[in-house]
Amino acid sequence: MVSKPPAGDPVQDAPQVAPPQHAAAGLPAVAHTLRIAQAQMGVARSARTLLKVNQKDGFDCPGCAWPEGDKRHVAEFCENGAKAVAEEATLRRVTPDFFAAHPVADLANRSGYWLGQQGRITQPMYLAEGAERYEAVTWERAFAIIAEELTALSSPDEALFYTSGRTSNEAAFLLQLFAREFGTNNLPDCSNMCHESSGSALNETIGIGKGSVSLEDLHQADLIVVAGQNPGTNHPRMLSALEKAKAAGAKIISVNPLPEAGLEKFKNPQTATGMLRGAALNDLFLQIRIGGDQALFRLLNKLVLETDGAVDTEFADAHTHGFEEFATAARAADWDETLAATGLERSEIERALEMVLASERTIVCWAMGLTQHKHSVPTIREVVNFLLLRGNIGRPGAGVCPVRGHSNVQGDRTMGIFERPAPAFLDALDKEFGIVSPRHHGFDVVRSIQALRDGEAKVFFAMGGNFVGATPDTEVTEAAMRRARLTVHVSTKLNRSHAVTGTRALILPTLGRTDKDVQASGKQFVTVEDSMGLVHASRGNLPPASPHLLSEPAIVTRMARAVLGAGSATPWEEFEKDYATIRDRIARVVPGFTDFNARLAADPGGFALPHAPRDERRFPTATGKANFTAAPVEYPKVPEGRLLLQTLRSHDQYNTTIYGLDDRYRGIKGGRRVVLVHPEDAAALGLADGAYTDLVGEWTDGSERRAPGFRVVHYPTARGCAAAYYPETNVLVPLESTADISNTPASKSVIVRLVPAAG
Repeated sequence: MVSKPPAGDPVQDAPQVAPPQHAAAGLPAVAHTLRIAQAQMGVARSARTLLKVNQKDGFDCPGCAWPEGDKRHVAEFCENGAKAVAEEATLRRVTPDFFAAHPVADLANRSGYWLGQQGRITQPMYLAEGAERYEAVTWERAFAIIAEELTALSSPDEALFYTSGRTSNEAAFLLQLFAREFGTNNLPDCSNMCHESSGSALNETIGIGKGSVSLEDLHQADLIVVAGQNPGTNHPRMLSALEKAKAAGAKIISVNPLPEAGLEKFKNPQTATGMLRGAALNDLFLQIRIGGDQALFRLLNKLVLETDGAVDTEFADAHTHGFEEFATAARAADWDETLAATGLERSEIERALEMVLASERTIVCWAMGLTQHKHSVPTIREVVNFLLLRGNIGRPGAGVCPVRGHSNVQGDRTMGIFERPAPAFLDALDKEFGIVSPRHHGFDVVRSIQALRDGEAKVFFAMGGNFVGATPDTEVTEAAMRRARLTVHVSTKLNRSHAVTGTRALILPTLGRTDKDVQASGKQFVTVEDSMGLVHASRGNLPPASPHLLSEPAIVTRMARAVLGAGSATPWEEFEKDYATIRDRIARVVPGFTDFNARLAADPGGFALPHAPRDERRFPTATGKANFTAAPVEYPKVPEGRLLLQTLRSHDQYNTTIYGLDDRYRGIKGGRRVVLVHPEDAAALGLADGAYTDLVGEWTDGSERRAPGFRVVHYPTARGCAAAYYPETNVLVPLESTADISNTPASKSVIVRLVPAAG
């Protein structure tokens, strides 16, 4: 039976703490999946919906971007994917009566968990200037309000168009087309906050900002290094690929400040043996200090260089540039400095080297643990150096594997959602549509917040996501958003961003991945691109949550018609009627999408986009080769009496969506305001397990930021490091604390001191 949403926010003052677990998935994951699905959807709807997740004739999971193989399981989803589906396919509804009962001030005092649990938004809602409550509004009036504000701007660059990674290829292509026809490249997206550092490093070194491996490569690898990533919670289906690789003889090294249950043992719920015994995954766990990864890979590169016959000189000579400068820098790597930066023992690094040298096919996977530091781009460049040294790019079973989060974040970028577009892309777009796109760069996420703060931007439009909840420096960001003339959010459910508004605000409810999409030409489907560059269709199978919903493409096309008017020659109305016409245009603008519709019709599983380094060992960089790089080794220096904090997710969370208040694998139940601290660090600071502390972030300009009331949990973190959940700790991340080059918020290296909780 479907349960009602919580009437009030649950009390989180006293979370229960048990020892962390040492295995992921298994029966507990199955039980939790069924419990959540039943509470949100009921039994029959759960079966009808979950059996379509990630199937060739079904819909793409709205969770992570991990790919599917050609042969699919009947249940091709993980626990957290099922949670994402259940939250979207819920039978709970947020109607205009809900907004009448809850003024914006009340919504602003609610937790993200409570807001998300209320259900699907059923009608467009409008917050007028000076009003206390959202009220229902017609779609026509909503688009007229957007047109009023956009056409009144002094410059198109006073508008910001943000995109969440769940946006389909079709909607993303239309949104960037509209923004550029309107006259701006202000197209910030969630990638600015996560894998922007990966794209920056990979574009420079191998010529394409995407991973170079497939699922089959993982299955064929001799060695897989998983660095700065927790697949057991964030990409659980990846564990199946690692299990298969292990069964074929692969070794796995995990590099992380925290031990993670999923990399210790995986109890595969798809098999009886997996459920009962599980498979050990880690062969070596390197418990590195936060931010020490560049130093580790630099030393490994030095040791490879010093080993006779270890370097693939034939590959290096034929396909790379900059080897000598890199080699000079690598040979200067210092053991003592590396041990200080990483917190590792010499014997651990020597064991890792043995495994590296024994491998003919090596893959390095990574996520936010590598991308959200000041020195993230040089860190990832050093990972590329590590792979290039032994020829591990452009051959089976080897390569770079940045593991993306949101299910179409990579596809959105492919479609042109980027504030710094390539001139060739704009040339193709202009030729196809007869427009003149702006050539100057737009604002990324951090610059967008600064523009709102400084009065340079006045309208904020978000295609999905929870911008306020996802971004750093919460107080600064919220104050910036409140300076906007208009904030618009295309959403399926409530989140914090709906309660932090500009002078006027709109909530535009949209179809989700699970919903049927029927337009004038008939039933439609959309497409997505997974983390490994495979493009495939997604078809919802449920009746929409309300007859008042519009699809994402329909919202963009109607907005474009309202704003651009008769002066636009773009066939917006045609695009809304038939998404195949959008794909026809994508095929003529975006490389790799030739015969887009025909290829989807020929193979329901989709197709792989071209990747020159992987497919041809061709590197489309400025030098025409793969580039070795040489940057000074950096790592965070932490003053005495302080800790280095990383923000992270709980197991009951996907990005800023909070499914529950537990973190089962880490032993936390019934609360999120906890800080994980090594017992010896806690003892040195006089903090008993169970004590309450305020986290005070320190920044280079002397400013401080405070997150109050966190329960101290003694936990086996790396020494000198701490961890706590976001978005609760986003308040501690200064807006100006970003990665060099990529401008990604440095949310994984925040210097904090722990002080007794105030009050």
